[in-house]
Amino acid sequence: MKRYLPAFVQYLFFFTAVVLMALGVGSIFRAGPSPDMKLIYMVYAILMFGDALAMLACGLLIRARKIAIFWSAVTLLSLNIILSIFDQFGLVDLLYVLLNVFMLGLLLIFRREFLPQ
Repeated sequence: MKRYLPAFVQYLFFFTAVVLMALGVGSIFRAGPSPDMKLIYMVYAILMFGDALAMLACGLLIRARKIAIFWSAVTLLSLNIILSIFDQFGLVDLLYVLLNVFMLGLLLIFRREFLPQ
C-alpha cells in the first residue's frame, strides 16, 4: 500500500485540478440575470483556474520529496478547506471540502513518504 500511496495522492491532485477546470469553464458559460453577475462568474472562473494550476503543480512535484513542495501542498489544501467553508455552502462545496480533507489527511498521516529522509 505504501508503495502506491505517492502515486495515488498525485492522481488525486490531478483529479482535483481537472474538476476545478471543469467548474471554471462552467462558471464562464453560466448565464446570469444581470451583466454584473457575469463579471462575478468570470472572477470565480479565474480563481478556479488559478487553484487548478496550483493543484496541477503540486501533483507534478509532490513525489520529488522536497520540504517546500510538501508544505506548499499542505497550505494549498488547508486554504481550500477554510475558504470553501466560509463561502456559500452547498453539496458541491461539501464534496470538494471532503476531497481536500481526505488529501490533506493522507499527506499528513503518510508525510514520511513525501518528505526527504
